Amino acid sequence: MKPFKINFNFAKKLFVVGLACILINGSAFAETSEQAESEDGLLNLITQSESPTLIESLPIAIKPVLIPVKKATPLVIGLALGGGAAKGFAHVGVIRALEENGIKAQIVTGTSAGSLVGSLYAYGYTPDQLQQISYQLDELNLADFTFSSNGVIKGNRLQQFVDGQVKNTPLQKLSRKFTAVATDLDSGQSIGFNTGDTGIAVRASCSIPNVFMPVAMNGHRYVDGGLSAPVPVSYARKAGANFVIAVDITAKPKQGSNGFLANFDQTINILSIKLLHEQLKQADIVISPDISQLSSFGFDKKQQAIDLGYKATMAQMPLIKQKISAWQKANS
Repeated sequence: MKPFKINFNFAKKLFVVGLACILINGSAFAETSEQAESEDGLLNLITQSESPTLIESLPIAIKPVLIPVKKATPLVIGLALGGGAAKGFAHVGVIRALEENGIKAQIVTGTSAGSLVGSLYAYGYTPDQLQQISYQLDELNLADFTFSSNGVIKGNRLQQFVDGQVKNTPLQKLSRKFTAVATDLDSGQSIGFNTGDTGIAVRASCSIPNVFMPVAMNGHRYVDGGLSAPVPVSYARKAGANFVIAVDITAKPKQGSNGFLANFDQTINILSIKLLHEQLKQADIVISPDISQLSSFGFDKKQQAIDLGYKATMAQMPLIKQKISAWQKANS
């Protein structure tokens, strides 16, 4: 056997290769061990956590679903009283019938005679009291005659009468919301008064052209509201009423009218027909007492006018109650 000879160059190379392998494997082993330790530590941290929800579930954003709740709309009854001079006493009978049946208006609007009765009702007078007051009214204690090309009645007495009855209470402080409707003589536009002196507002609303002198206020001249809003339903709506009862006491044009007052009444009725229809179509109920036999200038038939207003309202009472009930159901 030949003796074994060691090649030192070969051995040196082999040693270097082996050392390199050891270093590489050791580094890999160390990284694996560190990773394992890191994972074990994380696992232990999660397992030992006091908040199990971290591993049980993830937080989910939940949006609340809002279900709209329909609120009942309160019933607000408006009473729109139309013009008609002495025929306006019929409004007292209408109010009596409504009150007897538990129907009380929260909002009142009035034109001409309607503003006179309406202001007293808005102040707080009962139907019995209104009837007693109506007996005090006649053309003599309300008329203060004058010689003027603008009218034959000043209107101061009417203003003073109203202010006295309401104890000088301004419009905005009456028991019920109230609007007196007049007409701007220069522009022809209707104007509703709901603040300020009650007497002068009613006076303006009642100032029939060429009979009463126009009422001058703030640089404007105001006359009868019947020329622009014969039955002021729209003003009741503006004031907040969602159920309006209109009272129409305007006389319809008729054939064979003669005499100055009759022709004057006829003229006013003809001029107001279109405006009247525009107002009445906005009402839920229209009460039209049969006042065809009454004169706009006759103060001697007050009780007859009151009775006609009461009768016409009672005749419609079933319909009034039915419509109010239907409105309440639809808005509950």
